[in-house]
Amino acid sequence: QVQLVESGGGLVQPGGSLRLSCAAPGFLLDLHAIGWFRQVPGAELEGVACVSTDRNKAYYTDAVRGRFNIGRDTAKNLVYLELNNLKPEDTAVYYCATTLGNVCENAQVEAHIRGQGTQVTVSS
Repeated sequence: QVQLVESGGGLVQPGGSLRLSCAAPGFLLDLHAIGWFRQVPGAELEGVACVSTDRNKAYYTDAVRGRFNIGRDTAKNLVYLELNNLKPEDTAVYYCATTLGNVCENAQVEAHIRGQGTQVTVSS
């Protein structure tokens, strides 16, 4: 059974940075489009970024473009999300997931199999 595991969340001050990782033991992430999503209480899951299997093309939602960076670490079988210049409105639980239909053509993809999430809190 596929299991995705997120790590790297935490408490950071505005303007700070974090690096989130998505691991999947026994499951080759390189063969799948992977998205990062976030959710705050009472709101729907929001697509933040995704990386495709087509030359690792990356897509971002407008709110994070230029601040977040998604990529693959093939040697470690990881997908990471670097969060820079964080803002209080970035506070959320962040999830990684395979995308429905293995599609990644923009950040507004649908999550298929996702992990348990990691909390990111941006506060002074």
